[in-house]
Amino acid sequence: MNKTLLTILMLALLLLFIISPFAALASLMLVVFVSAFFSLVGNLFQAIIGGDTNPRES
Repeated sequence: MNKTLLTILMLALLLLFIISPFAALASLMLVVFVSAFFSLVGNLFQAIIGGDTNPRES
């Protein structure tokens, strides 16, 4: 669940960077925002179906 909350926070911060008045790299940030959005959707889907959102490293 922590991974999902961190992804939501990252998505919100990316959105703030995109709409900031001096966003020189706004087009690049849009690409990062779209990829972060799809990552968030995947994490939310994994949390809803009850999967492990923090896989253990071996």
